[in-house]
Amino acid sequence: MSNSYLVVQLQFFPNLFNRRTDRSRLRKSKRMGSNSMEGLPRTAVHFLLLIFCIASKCLAASGLNSTQMVTLKVDASPKLARKIPDIFLGVFFEEMGNGGAGGIWAELVSNRGFEAGGPNTPSNIDPWLIVGDDSSIFVETDRSSCFSRNIVALRMEVLCNDCPAGGVGIYNPGFWGMNIEDGKAYNLVMYVKSPKNTCLTVSLTSSDGLQNLASVNIIVAGKSKWIKVEKKLVAKGTNRTSRLQITSKKKGVVWFDQVSLMPADTYKGHGFRNGLVSMLLDLKPRFLRFPGGCFVEGGWLRNAFRWRQSIGPWEERPGHFGDCWQYWTDDGLGYFEFLQLSEDIGAAPIWVFNTGISYNDEVNTAIIAPFVKEILDSLEFARGSVNSTWGSVRAKMGHPKPFPVKYVAIGNEDCERKFYKGNYLKFYNAIREAYPDIQLISNCDGSSVPLDHPADIYDFHVYADAKTLFSMKNTFDKSPRSGPKAFVSEYAVWKTDAGRGTLLASLAEAAFLTGLEKNSDAVEMACHAPLFVNDDIEKKWNPDVIVFNTWQHYGTPSYWMQKIFRESSGATVHPTTISSGGGGSANSLAASAITWKDSENNSFLRVKIVNFESDAARVTISTTGLESSIDVLRSTATVLTSTNVMDENSFSNPNKVVPVKSQLFEAGAQMQVTLAPHSFTSFDLALAPSKFATLADV
Repeated sequence: MSNSYLVVQLQFFPNLFNRRTDRSRLRKSKRMGSNSMEGLPRTAVHFLLLIFCIASKCLAASGLNSTQMVTLKVDASPKLARKIPDIFLGVFFEEMGNGGAGGIWAELVSNRGFEAGGPNTPSNIDPWLIVGDDSSIFVETDRSSCFSRNIVALRMEVLCNDCPAGGVGIYNPGFWGMNIEDGKAYNLVMYVKSPKNTCLTVSLTSSDGLQNLASVNIIVAGKSKWIKVEKKLVAKGTNRTSRLQITSKKKGVVWFDQVSLMPADTYKGHGFRNGLVSMLLDLKPRFLRFPGGCFVEGGWLRNAFRWRQSIGPWEERPGHFGDCWQYWTDDGLGYFEFLQLSEDIGAAPIWVFNTGISYNDEVNTAIIAPFVKEILDSLEFARGSVNSTWGSVRAKMGHPKPFPVKYVAIGNEDCERKFYKGNYLKFYNAIREAYPDIQLISNCDGSSVPLDHPADIYDFHVYADAKTLFSMKNTFDKSPRSGPKAFVSEYAVWKTDAGRGTLLASLAEAAFLTGLEKNSDAVEMACHAPLFVNDDIEKKWNPDVIVFNTWQHYGTPSYWMQKIFRESSGATVHPTTISSGGGGSANSLAASAITWKDSENNSFLRVKIVNFESDAARVTISTTGLESSIDVLRSTATVLTSTNVMDENSFSNPNKVVPVKSQLFEAGAQMQVTLAPHSFTSFDLALAPSKFATLADV
């Protein structure tokens, strides 16, 4: 068989290789400068781009000039190895893009407490609407709620004596429709009162009301007091854009407040949407940074996230308008729930709090003391004993065991604000005295110039075009190795290069992450931003890691890129150098190498290489210092690429750009490989327990 024929075989018989068939963040621009990965692509043409060739015959067949060889040297000796921090890679959640309300928080009713229109009545009750017309029903808000912190309720007056057969009333379409699935149960809770006995029908219907998926009749006794109604509705059919409606056929008046509908099967029963949590778990995040971001600051302080208003019984939470991202949140996903989510996914909580500073106003340091006390109270809520003031509140919410909050960020992107450093020191000193073990994170960048104030960690944010972010892979090469470490708490390719999540963006981000790995003695942690976006919203921040609607979700190429890095936390990083001779393309490559262990304690040397060029790259991987030999039968290569560097995933094609994993048939200390154009390749070389158990001796 000729070499050229061999290449044809590789191109069109891929199974030979697989045995296991705007509110834009302007301040950020200052630094601009659940599917298996093992499946095969659908077409052989796609697979052509994923081929990596082992040994010189295959390289010769590719037709590339042998003088353009690039060498990647990996020193795997223990002498120069260094442990990556255990907490290295995590996720950042910000309430934006309806990532919480209408997203990972599974509440199906939007504006469940009728508070979104503000405290003055009558008010807008959007997205609630009426069943019937204004001749048969009249609805308005008033201030008659039984809850003191959210006083607005809805008064519904049925005007008709001879009402339509289906009755008249109100309905809520949720967040762009409710996903109701056949056979599943949904828990209804609402508060009602009526001066006379009234029969109500609560139903789950299609968006036009014609398909009835579930219904239950409720008798409201004629009393002047509010009563709590709890019912379970079991769906007899599936509709992805359903609505909740409450109707009556009897003339009279009924008041409603705090109408909630939650799926019965949320993650661990804690209110989180299963599919989205599963996507997080697959990334193996070591920390969860929350709840922002700009959401923490607010356009104005009056609209900033306040933790005290987001705890306690959900019915009593007032909610607030997030003016940075321009939508209302009921704060069902509050401070307690963020701590609970961190625990549920096995991630350390990183609490980002407001320092008395918003986009448009800030508190003078002379009067910042109440804000400092508020944050000390938040830490007592998380960490205090059940006998403490705020720890007892946490215990009453069902979590007597303290949450292990050991990291807090003092503000978000506030370093250049007038009162930040003064306020920062007030928070820093108070927290350090009360909780000396907590790591305190400054908003000021210490990567090139030493900080002028005490800190354990400093924030570093970067949003840039792909070429710029790729070039920033060496950003921390000369950063201090003593003193505060960096927390790259927001990084991403954005704007034109990002699209809705492109392969190009993921490659630049992967290159940037290889640099963070190699500099993990100066970089403590890193996370991409943003995390979630609801595909139904009109104004989006692009790109996001996970895209979802009422019932589907998919990962962008940036998600899959991060999944390839998920074993890096706590791994051992090894020095790598890239060199070229005769016009090679070393400048368009980025690489790093780690050793890590899987759940069965098997060891692997993982070599990750980004090819940022539009041409294939031929690379010799030369590894020295290995104390174990390589078991070729357990060694694999995983490639993230596509036919076009601007390719994106979508609901219609969620796996257009996903990693493809294949077994290596030849591996050793010297490997010659061809990297596909615009690709990210990860070689996992299995390290044998002893040389007697190997097929490829180093």
